[in-house]
Amino acid sequence: MGEMIVIILIGMCSFGCFVISVLQFIQKGWLFNNAYIYASQEEKGTMDKTPYYRQSAVVFALLTVMFFCVFMGVVFKKEWLFVLEGIFLVVTVIYVVLSSITIAKQKKT
Repeated sequence: MGEMIVIILIGMCSFGCFVISVLQFIQKGWLFNNAYIYASQEEKGTMDKTPYYRQSAVVFALLTVMFFCVFMGVVFKKEWLFVLEGIFLVVTVIYVVLSSITIAKQKKT
């Protein structure tokens, strides 16, 4: 019973990240990005949101894959999928850092 609850929760996390990723790719809905969240009202009105939507969309897509690996690992009891999940986690963190640097450089020019 407990394993089934974990499977359902992880599946819901994966599906939720997928939905948010799709919405971010089509630039609809709320922008899930710290640069936007912490910006003043004036900055929000004038900022180019496209790179931030793209960054958030890619991050949520990577999180979708990560949660799906965990989901499949729990369902099929394959431990190598948890290693794959860890790899996707590292790739996500690296992407966030590099894309933030790239956006900051583009913003300065």
